[in-house]
Amino acid sequence: MKYVIITLFISIIILICVGYYFKNIGDHLMGDKLVGIGILVSSFILMPLFIYHRWKNKKVKDYMLTEENIRKMRDYEKKKEDLK
Repeated sequence: MKYVIITLFISIIILICVGYYFKNIGDHLMGDKLVGIGILVSSFILMPLFIYHRWKNKKVKDYMLTEENIRKMRDYEKKKEDLK
């Protein structure tokens, strides 16, 4: 999955650069299409793949603000102040 994401990212960067190259030489329609496709692929394919890859096998409860996590944060802050 990691290599798919990296390959897709590099491909999108190349696609956007080629799009700006076409815009620079005067073919604005083709350049706009390539840049637009690059942005769409990055937002609708690359970003969900990246988010899935980073969040799989993680517990969402660890990142939620619950009473138990608030208590842990307070205990941590209190312990940190005691060490000073």
